[in-house]
Amino acid sequence: MIATLRGEITQIEDNALIVEVGGVGMRVHVPAPLRDRMKVGEGVLLYTHLIVRQDALTLYGFETVADRSLFTMLLGVDGVGPKVALSVLSTLNLDTVQRAVFNEQDEILSRVPGVGKKTAQKIVLHLHDRLKPISGLQAVAAMSDADSEVLAALTALGYSVVEAQTAIQSIPKDAPEEVEERLRLALQQFRGK
Repeated sequence: MIATLRGEITQIEDNALIVEVGGVGMRVHVPAPLRDRMKVGEGVLLYTHLIVRQDALTLYGFETVADRSLFTMLLGVDGVGPKVALSVLSTLNLDTVQRAVFNEQDEILSRVPGVGKKTAQKIVLHLHDRLKPISGLQAVAAMSDADSEVLAALTALGYSVVEAQTAIQSIPKDAPEEVEERLRLALQQFRGK
């Protein structure tokens, strides 16, 4: 099993990096946010997971051991293969997945491309006892109904779930609970960029 990979990035593809290790270029499928930050010629250390199939050996790489562990746990969910697991990690960060699982918010997971409502429910059920909470994570309150509507509105407008959640978290604590007002405040975060 290839557990880690250290080398130089020689090429960036749509869903993978080509990492040269000892004169051999290895294609490593990585989450989109990681791929987007990398540059050709840059050195990289990836925590990897090798999937062996009858017709292919496919290597998946992650920035942290925690991300690799989440990928492996997702593969244990019925109906989730490597492409869907990578899609989850490309759309949501570990913290967001943990919050969705511990607060049983499968609607957040169902916004990931390739994950339907039933698969999202299976992910929540499968990961609930397997994921270790970040300190204080279970104390985080579930998203209010108003903020869930704001999240849905922002993702309908084309923002990613991560961008939408970041904007929602930036809404002042004393802001009114009306959906329209909270949406207006969240949209101001995008104008500020």
